[in-house]
Amino acid sequence: MLYDADFLSRLAEGVKSLAPVWGYSREADLRLLTISENATFLVEDSQAGRKIIVRVHRPDYHSRQEILSELAWIDALRQDAVVETPRPITALDGSLLQSFSDGATQRYAVAFDHMAGKEPDAESDLVKWYGALGEINARLHVHSRAWIRPASFARKIWNFDHIIGPHAYWGDWRQALGLTHDGKATLERTVALLERQTSSYGYQPDRFGLVHCDMRAANLLVEGDRLGVIDFDDCGLSWFAYDFAASISFIEHEPYVPDLMAAWLEGYRRTAPFDKDQEEALPMLIMLRRMQLTAWIASHAETPTAQSMGTAYTDGTVALAERYLAAQS
Repeated sequence: MLYDADFLSRLAEGVKSLAPVWGYSREADLRLLTISENATFLVEDSQAGRKIIVRVHRPDYHSRQEILSELAWIDALRQDAVVETPRPITALDGSLLQSFSDGATQRYAVAFDHMAGKEPDAESDLVKWYGALGEINARLHVHSRAWIRPASFARKIWNFDHIIGPHAYWGDWRQALGLTHDGKATLERTVALLERQTSSYGYQPDRFGLVHCDMRAANLLVEGDRLGVIDFDDCGLSWFAYDFAASISFIEHEPYVPDLMAAWLEGYRRTAPFDKDQEEALPMLIMLRRMQLTAWIASHAETPTAQSMGTAYTDGTVALAERYLAAQS
């Protein structure tokens, strides 16, 4: 298992070795917060009453330039007051990107201000918060269309080919945990349909551009009336409507999803236009995202999220695919 106790201990030591570059002692309190694509730590100086979040990147995923490009967009969004999101922290020497060696592997690390709050859940009126999220998405997309990116800007392209096609970044959906022969046949038909549909939908700049790509509840922080957004690690070029599909990651099957979609659309349209073609593309993009996550669970089986989902998520994907195919016939 990649993220076993010994490995996490080595990552923690690496973060401790970096703490002084941000003005913290090696003896500062350190706590692992999450393990997903990356490992995220809280570094806290309790005596001074300050704390930061340190994200340790999974190797061989994002390049140095891709990470710096993410931080450049976050900085632009903050400067233009588009979204409330934590500030990337520079080291004492002014640099944003740090690294440490984990044996033979060099790992990138970045630090952010700590943002207070908790993720919205079914008990905290998700519909209300998805209406607010729609407004945030609209502002973000308006900014995305207008922002002049730095010449060195580089982020991944999340199109069909790289989501569930032959060059998928998150692995082959055919390796899905517990996928049966009949289930594979159903998903093969679904993939063929999605490839045709996404090609027909197209990649025109009015519907395809720079997006967050992972605004699910785990990356939202509620405090009072504020909805903050964190973790731009998957931001890249994709369909604007894909931001909603990503926002319901792992809950695509829940009966309240239509209510979340209606609230998100209403919130979005309070701020910017969202035409009928984009709205009609939402079920297609939700199915596309669901299959992408099914592949992610298989290729990241060592993570707590993947372990909690297991083969049941694959079975659910097949069931959703069967309903999707029936609705398209």
